[in-house]
Amino acid sequence: MSAPPAAPWASADPYSTALRTGRGPLFLRRTDGWLLPLEVERWCARADTVDRRVLDRCEGAVLDVGCGPGRLVAELAARGRAALGVDVSETAVAQTRGLGGQALCRSVFDPLPGEGRWGTVLLMDGNIGIGGDPHTLLARVAQLLTPGGLLMAEAAPVDVDERASVQVTDSPGHLGHPGDHPFPWARLGLPALLRYAAGAGLRPAGQWSVGGRSFAALRSRTASSTPDPANNAAVTSSQWPRYTSAERPVADR
Repeated sequence: MSAPPAAPWASADPYSTALRTGRGPLFLRRTDGWLLPLEVERWCARADTVDRRVLDRCEGAVLDVGCGPGRLVAELAARGRAALGVDVSETAVAQTRGLGGQALCRSVFDPLPGEGRWGTVLLMDGNIGIGGDPHTLLARVAQLLTPGGLLMAEAAPVDVDERASVQVTDSPGHLGHPGDHPFPWARLGLPALLRYAAGAGLRPAGQWSVGGRSFAALRSRTASSTPDPANNAAVTSSQWPRYTSAERPVADR
């Protein structure tokens, strides 16, 4: 499987600035000028009631893909749950760790701890759009999950199936910062999400909408034969990377 190019969030100065200040405005801007507002204030706040309902459904150790500033990882940690966030933004990873969560500065398409052993993977806050190729992203998630594991995915609240080139901007009239380049992104409503999930071997386990947000729970295939115990062991925090500083991970154990 060839990984799509990662969105250059880490070099998008408006994004890093918005995370540090905890406020927008911030947008994804399509090359035709259409704008998608990003909910920076909600991302930087504590997990809300809608978030907590999603987290209540999580099973086993949880991997939050595109964890942003870490509200979900921090909430899971406060509950005593094993959770790890991954994000390509160094600012986001630092903020997640500052909240007491564990996080790595990596793409979901990079090698990750516990591949094939995560009980739950989260794709929240529009992160189904990562890489601009939903089939490839969902197939990658299926690789990360334990057999019968759970994907909790947030979809757009409208029926849409869109792929586009976008830039991060902090002004509706601003075309981007010097050196910024468009990157691929996708938006999926629930019907499109379920179609792509089926193609990746993920079966529906529930769907709901609340607070203007839409979600689907999807399960990976159950192993058809008894797996090797060493490969099927539950992922634990001792298997996660060790850190030499608050910013830079070192090799996995």
